[in-house]
Amino acid sequence: MKSEIEINGRKYQRLPIRTHIIMPGESLFDLVEKYVMSEIQHSEFIIHNSEIAFLAISEKIVAIMQDRSFPIKDIKAGFWARLLVKFVHKTSSGIGLGIPETMQLAISEAGLFRILLASFLSAITKPLGFKGIFYRAAGHNINAIDGPTSYTLPPYNTYAKLPPLNPVKVAREIFEKYNLPCAIIDANDLGVNVLGWSEKIEVELVKKIFRDNPLGQTNEQTPLCLVWQKVGDIL
Repeated sequence: MKSEIEINGRKYQRLPIRTHIIMPGESLFDLVEKYVMSEIQHSEFIIHNSEIAFLAISEKIVAIMQDRSFPIKDIKAGFWARLLVKFVHKTSSGIGLGIPETMQLAISEAGLFRILLASFLSAITKPLGFKGIFYRAAGHNINAIDGPTSYTLPPYNTYAKLPPLNPVKVAREIFEKYNLPCAIIDANDLGVNVLGWSEKIEVELVKKIFRDNPLGQTNEQTPLCLVWQKVGDIL
């Protein structure tokens, strides 16, 4: 369902697009062709006459299509994963690195040394009021790693996932093929992270547009979203 948000006196329309349940190995181009292009044709005048119009894609489906989502039972957590997970602050907005299996994915993705260094830096800076040091030091977009939750659509309620590979490249490929600016986003009830973006994308604006998480966090099945500035607000 279309929703509207106002930012700095300008109104933006957001159209979450419902899809089938995405499976590993599917083509993102095929998905855009099937679901997005038809919506653009219906809204062609509005979108093409807007100064700001773009496609936002959930990083989760990009990772799934890239075969970077795994059954939790197949992930074998090692000693360091089981130890480090004891120090993770858990939230209600997702698993994150809060279980040994997702911590193991982080170690596999970034390397044990990098994770240990990030843990050390986080431990010594957190008492000083610094936040997010662990993820910044670890790099590799490991803040997009997530695990299974009861509200996730099957079969992914029993899966853990890595961040997508080369999200900037993915966004640019969408832009080059469809002349549609694209952002790969990781949005939840805690905030928004833009993992990849093409030309004509204002990252800070994207974060503000998705700050209330219009794609949802449970069974909405809307991993794509068209965004455009309302024509009446374009000077």
